[in-house]
Amino acid sequence: MIRARWAALYRGTPRLHTAYSFESVVDEVCFIFGPIVSIGLSTAWFPEAGPLLAACFLAAGVFWLTAQQATEPVPDPDARHGGGSALRSVALRVLVATFVATGSIFGAVDVVTVAFADERGHKGAASIVLALYAAGSCVAGVVFGLLRLGGAPERRWLLGVAAMAVSMIPLLLVGNLPLLAVALFVAGLSIAPTMITTMSLIEEHVPRARLTEGMTWVSTGLAVGVALGSSAAGWAIDAAGARAGYGVPAVSGAVAVVVGFLGYRRLRKPAAGRGGTVEQHSERDVRNLA
Repeated sequence: MIRARWAALYRGTPRLHTAYSFESVVDEVCFIFGPIVSIGLSTAWFPEAGPLLAACFLAAGVFWLTAQQATEPVPDPDARHGGGSALRSVALRVLVATFVATGSIFGAVDVVTVAFADERGHKGAASIVLALYAAGSCVAGVVFGLLRLGGAPERRWLLGVAAMAVSMIPLLLVGNLPLLAVALFVAGLSIAPTMITTMSLIEEHVPRARLTEGMTWVSTGLAVGVALGSSAAGWAIDAAGARAGYGVPAVSGAVAVVVGFLGYRRLRKPAAGRGGTVEQHSERDVRNLA
């Protein structure tokens, strides 16, 4: 919903790219400091302290956001006439499918990194290592937000997905926590730019009346992937150890690249007439594919 507000405020201006970048940087700052603060509270105070603090932040944030009526997007009249789901957009389905695989990377990396640190007797260091993963993304998000890149966004998106996949390969080779921290920092550099470009592609391909739904579908795909990746990583760790568990994000990255390449053509031509219904855009997609 926050990203939908950015789109409503800055649609058609260079500030939208900056806003999406700012959003990603703030996300990564939370991922950097959240685990450290949460683990510190849970170990120094009581086990439930970390999740309790997160719940308080969530409640405060939700009420704070809903109180910001001045930035609420004006309801689109087309949305009241139905028009079908945003998933009728071929491009959106490509993005959602790719982000299921991408989400499994994130879910697996979190689980395997904790197990990796635990096997080496430094379980508490896992939060620091994962914070560096987020720090890499944060740095990349700041730099990417300052740039004004030309060219097709779908090419940058595919390059970002491929970079995320390739960055998982070194994780299979590291043997200690310092090297793992370096490898994860480098791997994080491709996250924020890919996420930012994804939001831009959604804004291009999904009708305005279904923009919030379109962004939600991508976030849902990411969450489903996190759940799948966490489960698969846990099974791999139990079967073959933590180091072998990094094979799960590596395979997930390969799947994301394959899906991205197969769906690349669907992302090349954004829908015209952004104010139309989903059916109108779907008809255009069908004509483009024909």
